[in-house]
Amino acid sequence: MELISVNVGQPRPVSYRGRDYATSIYKTPLSGRVRVRHLNIDGDAQGNLKTHGGPDMAVYAFGHEHYAHWVRDLGRNDLGFGAFGENLTVTGMMEKDIAIGDVFAIGDVRLQVTEPRTPCHKLAMKFEDDDLPRRFAATGHVGFYFRVLQAGDIGAGDVIALVSKDPAALSIAEVLGLWADPGAKADRLARALAVPALSATWRGRFARRLAASTKAQGALEWSPQNLTWLEDRDT
Repeated sequence: MELISVNVGQPRPVSYRGRDYATSIYKTPLSGRVRVRHLNIDGDAQGNLKTHGGPDMAVYAFGHEHYAHWVRDLGRNDLGFGAFGENLTVTGMMEKDIAIGDVFAIGDVRLQVTEPRTPCHKLAMKFEDDDLPRRFAATGHVGFYFRVLQAGDIGAGDVIALVSKDPAALSIAEVLGLWADPGAKADRLARALAVPALSATWRGRFARRLAASTKAQGALEWSPQNLTWLEDRDT
């Protein structure tokens, strides 16, 4: 695994489909070494802190292996590093192999995987393609976010080393599959919620779905004989 490029950007105002907002999806590759801090990388900032940033989304990584697909899909050969808004363009870190809670070292920096990236309208805006977020998600190659366990300096060309694998081995691909499955069973949702490193945002999503699933299952199983059991479950 290798760090190919470190990319940063500052919020800039944009207008798209009659809406004005700030976005940092436009990233520029950096040369030399750069400091990774607990909320972002020096030179980088999030445009909307309600939906981006914070400790669980401090650094976004995306695989360079995925670029070839988008060169073909978009019909473009000008996709430079950071084209998809990633802070770290990496190799050897596929979504099927990377799990929530895995810890990696880049130099003296320690990063822990927290959640997949969910593509939004800002990706559509950048490429002027309203359907792009849907296609991006459908590939399953969306990249993932890190929380910063230990700050330090990184630079293009650094080796990325696995420090520890999370024992649950809940891969980014599995989390995406769970997100996309409206009929996901309660045990699958509970398994995801049992992973301590899962971000607060995704934990909330799965907890709400689990609660709804449990409520629906209880309603189906209701009878005077199991009323006490239902009351216990709701407490």
